[in-house]
Amino acid sequence: MGMKDKLQTKLSKAFDGKLEDAVSQIVGSYNGPGVFDPVTEETTAETITYTGRGVITGFKVERIDGINIKVGDAKCVILSNEIDAVPDVGHTISAGTENFLVHLVLPDPTGATYQLHLRRA
Repeated sequence: MGMKDKLQTKLSKAFDGKLEDAVSQIVGSYNGPGVFDPVTEETTAETITYTGRGVITGFKVERIDGINIKVGDAKCVILSNEIDAVPDVGHTISAGTENFLVHLVLPDPTGATYQLHLRRA
C-alpha cells in the first residue's frame, strides 16, 4: 500500500468519524465542450456535474489581504478518489445552499487530495 492509498484510507475514516460534522456533500459543475455562437450568444455546451465529499473552512483572518484572499473566500479539501472528476479553475462548487467558483486547485504531492481555493459566486 503506497502513501496515496494510506492517506486516502485515513482521511476517509476521518471523514466518516471525527470530521463527520464538518464534511459536506460537494456538487461541482462546468460547461462541457460545445460551440459558441457570438451572434446569438448561445452555446451548445451542456453542463457536466460531479459529486464528492469535502471539508469547507474559511481562511484565517490574518491571511485575508483583499487581493489574493478576499473576505468570504473559503478553502475545501476533497479526496481525489471520492470525486467523479478533477476540479478545475472556473468550475462551480455547491455545498448545501452555498455556491462558489473554484479560484485555485492544489493537488497534494501524492495525489490523494485536492485543496481548492473557493470564491463565493
